[in-house]
Amino acid sequence: MDEDQEPKSKKQLAKEKAIEGEERACKHVASLGYRIAKRNFRFGKVGEIDIVAYDDETLVFIEVKTRSDYSFGEPEASVDARKQAQLKRVARMYYYVNSLSDVVCRFDVIAVEFNKNQVEIRHHKNAFF
Repeated sequence: MDEDQEPKSKKQLAKEKAIEGEERACKHVASLGYRIAKRNFRFGKVGEIDIVAYDDETLVFIEVKTRSDYSFGEPEASVDARKQAQLKRVARMYYYVNSLSDVVCRFDVIAVEFNKNQVEIRHHKNAFF
């Protein structure tokens, strides 16, 4: 680190880990043959969906949760009913913005865990409805 640089805050480090987790998740779904349509789709203050992809003809809205420790529990546990409702609202806006109507969709959750020198990815298909 340069002498002029301040050490990174916990928030900055967490954001960098989240970005790295999303990168890993994108590589994971691409390796499964998914076609990534959009990353970080945001609709105003309604919210954001990390990855929008196609698994064959199915539109998949993917929430990525990254952790490097369990102080807040397992990553996927944070996708509670409130977060699910928010993701559904953003997904409806994705349909609206892209003039989609007859496209089947599902919601997946990908947990990315950084443990020492290992990375574990857990992909939950159809995580909620």
